[in-house]
Amino acid sequence: MSARPLLEVEDLAVTFPGTDGPARAVRSLSFAIAPGEVLGLVGESGSGKTVSSLAIMDLLPRQARVSGSVRLEGQELMGRPDRELSLLRGRRIAMIFQDPLSAFTPVYTVGEQIAEAILIHQPIGRVKARARAVELLDSVGIPNPQRRAASFPHEFSGGMRQRAMIAMAIANDPALIIADEPTTALDVTIQAQVLDVLRTVRARTGAAVLLITHDLGVVAGLADRVAVMYAGKLVEAGSVDDVFHRARMPYTLGLLGSVPRPDRLARQPLTPIEGNPPALSRLPPGCPFSPRCPLRIELCREAEPALLAVPEAGSGHLAACHRSAEIARDGLGSAEVFGVPAPRAGAADRLAAGEPRVVLAVHDLVKEFPVTRGALLRRRVGTLQAVAGVSFELHERETLGLVGESGCGKTTTIMEILNMERPQAGTVQVLGHDTARMSARERWRVRRDIQVVFQDPLAALDPRLPVADIIGEPLETHGVAAAERAARIAELLRLVGLEPEHAQRYPQAFSGGQRQRIGIARALALQPQIVVLDEPVSALDVSIRAGIINLLERLQEELGLAYLFVAHDLAVVRHTADRVAVMYLGAIVEIGAVDEVFEKPLHPYTQALLSAIPLPDPRKERARRRIILQGDLPSPLAPPSGCRFHARCPRFAQELDDAQRRLCIEQPPALAARAGGAQHLDACHYSRPGPAI
Repeated sequence: MSARPLLEVEDLAVTFPGTDGPARAVRSLSFAIAPGEVLGLVGESGSGKTVSSLAIMDLLPRQARVSGSVRLEGQELMGRPDRELSLLRGRRIAMIFQDPLSAFTPVYTVGEQIAEAILIHQPIGRVKARARAVELLDSVGIPNPQRRAASFPHEFSGGMRQRAMIAMAIANDPALIIADEPTTALDVTIQAQVLDVLRTVRARTGAAVLLITHDLGVVAGLADRVAVMYAGKLVEAGSVDDVFHRARMPYTLGLLGSVPRPDRLARQPLTPIEGNPPALSRLPPGCPFSPRCPLRIELCREAEPALLAVPEAGSGHLAACHRSAEIARDGLGSAEVFGVPAPRAGAADRLAAGEPRVVLAVHDLVKEFPVTRGALLRRRVGTLQAVAGVSFELHERETLGLVGESGCGKTTTIMEILNMERPQAGTVQVLGHDTARMSARERWRVRRDIQVVFQDPLAALDPRLPVADIIGEPLETHGVAAAERAARIAELLRLVGLEPEHAQRYPQAFSGGQRQRIGIARALALQPQIVVLDEPVSALDVSIRAGIINLLERLQEELGLAYLFVAHDLAVVRHTADRVAVMYLGAIVEIGAVDEVFEKPLHPYTQALLSAIPLPDPRKERARRRIILQGDLPSPLAPPSGCRFHARCPRFAQELDDAQRRLCIEQPPALAARAGGAQHLDACHYSRPGPAI
């Protein structure tokens, strides 16, 4: 790396006008990035990460007041005319946006848009620009790039759109790439592909990268240095090893302690950061983190600490904390700073003595959707196989994790269970009741015992109703008297960590974590035995997520609940589940105790999933071997014959002979005990234990 920084940001400040006063989104932000370096910028939502990147690119709205200095290759960018900055954007500095679908223009093909980015900065002609666009799509791993260049953005999958966005960003060989949450909302396998592309691009072009993310595992594996933001300001910065292994700011310790670790046995509770980030228009005096910090002293309330060098740490390690020297001297970690909750009981401790009761049984469940065409006279042209013979059981006081890529059939499976109607094929039994034989009255009674917590709490809560009406609605529906209903609402709010006086507020007055707690309170209103959790923490910040996970575990202990936990975040599943079922293209390909599946995965798809999980540990992350799956999930309209995974299976492509491959192509493998124990099942003709995560 060159001694001279590529990007220098000094005293950057961004303020937005607001009804409650000016919101100081970024406050005196200073950092530098060397040529070829990757700097990870992390922090909770609202900490100022994205606003900082947009200020660097001069893409903020006009009402934003921006001050400070931004120098790229020694040239000052602040105050320059937009015409001059337009010549730099895309040529010397490029951006990968968080949502590629909204970043692309929907009415032009992907190839045309990449070619346009080239033509703006290079006088090479339209034909050569389009040929270059195809080369770029090929370089980032887009299959059939010539044909895909003529496709529109909505015809790409999420992972392919993100790779196409990377292709556009590197079209003019920029010196700096700003990647704003490039893997958010992507499946873990697609995330691994995108991160692999970013590594390849960095090695090929030598570009520096400003990586903005809330995923500490991604930072651990990709970044050279880390900068942690809180309330618009840097609170810690240094090399990845220093920040991850020798953090000296309580907020950083809290972030690290609130991340589930898929490489550790589940049982140890997370250490969440209590409370919420402050309003940027009403920052508290002194250190903005002091209201949430267990180590606060009177000085923290009086004076905001400066970002200073940590004496005993490596060169360039900075922290903004009045007590950083004490943290270093006493060797405090997240558990010591935020306290260690009692370890949660294992499955063997929670389940009743003897054979546990089955509360939910699904056998050979099938769900297909007709595909039709035509405006006036619609005709059936195909069948979408969403669920293809799924079987599992859920026991009382147990958590079963249902995992897999988007489109594998997880949500359709739980919707078939929650509908409690006659399934297309197979059986669903809820608390011993066969849904195909239920009367309407019986179905109404059983619905009390199975409830759901949805992924997006804001969309799940009616914005026109106060919290009391939202939580009380199922109670009123089932005939609970008004006085008893009011007492139950107050009890539920206290149970999920909220105050009863919050009952008359509306959902929009709460934070994301608080709204999810309201959704949990509503699900518990009728004292169910089964709760279906549909991605309950995927939309939350990592610190808020830890509190919700601990809450769910506590409620399971206190109320004896059984959870069907649907997720694509395998780190969360390792931490919360007792057993895990892995789905691929409508079918379960592996199921077993969570520790067995994570320590000895049998199916090659499970092994690929586990290898793709980023670990929040730089040393382990750098030493891991990835299994990168090629291509995207096949269409359920035309699933592959035989084993549905064979088209993407590394073992099929690299290890099997022609006769073995023929078996995979022609014969679907049954879900059975093979290389694992009697309770560890997989659906692979040639299964064998793979490496632990």
